[in-house]
Amino acid sequence: MNDTTGLGDDVQLITLDVNGTSHEVITAPRRTLVDVLRHDLRLTGTHVGCEHGICGACTVLVDGLPVRACLMFAAQAEGARITTVESLADSGTGELGDLQRAFTAHHGLQCGFCTPGFLMLAQGFLAERPEATKEEIREVVAANLCRCTGYQTIVEAIDACATARRSQRAMGAEEDSCN
Repeated sequence: MNDTTGLGDDVQLITLDVNGTSHEVITAPRRTLVDVLRHDLRLTGTHVGCEHGICGACTVLVDGLPVRACLMFAAQAEGARITTVESLADSGTGELGDLQRAFTAHHGLQCGFCTPGFLMLAQGFLAERPEATKEEIREVVAANLCRCTGYQTIVEAIDACATARRSQRAMGAEEDSCN
């Protein structure tokens, strides 16, 4: 449960499936998903940028699709599968996931503020379009804002990960590697 101080009388109990774990949360009906993730569930990898759905820093996956968590009420996500950037690394060892390793290897991040949003956008996109071309990747990443990298290294990282995943699938391997 969470602290309801300052929520007023209009609160509701919702259950959210986040990264495969069920969480009961008491929250105001109009509270955003990003606020519940960060403040109630302490999943601070999802960043708050513009709070208008423009920058993409708050991107999470809802039922496998990229969603701006600042534009969605937490109550709207009840019954859906929510996936945050915390799910990309191995929860037991902390080892980075293949997409995170690709971002590191290709210098797809600088200050890192926008990185979780790009990672989740790419994760959702590659799940839907594993055969994506660089041009398609470039078009998709244009939906998120980055002030540091200039996008080219982000595109290269996602393309390298997509290529490695395709190669792994072709070889019948189960483990992904994007380096």
